[in-house]
Amino acid sequence: MNVEKTLRAGLAFLAVTQFVVGCWALFAPRSFFDIPWVGMHMQYNAHLMMDYGAMSLAGSVVLGASVYTGGRLVTRTALGMYLMWSASHLVIHTRLLHHLLPEQRAPLMLALSAAVVIPLVLLYLTTRLEPPKPALER
Repeated sequence: MNVEKTLRAGLAFLAVTQFVVGCWALFAPRSFFDIPWVGMHMQYNAHLMMDYGAMSLAGSVVLGASVYTGGRLVTRTALGMYLMWSASHLVIHTRLLHHLLPEQRAPLMLALSAAVVIPLVLLYLTTRLEPPKPALER
């Protein structure tokens, strides 16, 4: 297994996902909110949906930079940013499951759990990268 290629593919997946979700929430907030997992039978708030979209786009920039540079520090920073968001997001939705129908709960929890596991695996892979060379050896 080529660790660097696997790591970049995982980072690209997260970056593209964040970009697509961000564009959707920013430019079509009502459509995004109408997904049962998002709206959760709560009152619609266009401002919050567009803010979420903008935040997701910002995250896609950091993740995309890590795909492009491949640097250990940038990659770990991007994954740390994404993990902070995804773990918090999982906890929030765990507390709000009562807003969903029973058949909607399991797929949501599976998707949100995957959003935590993926960056954890990718962070582990960063430990298998060759350490950066000191500046004098470049």
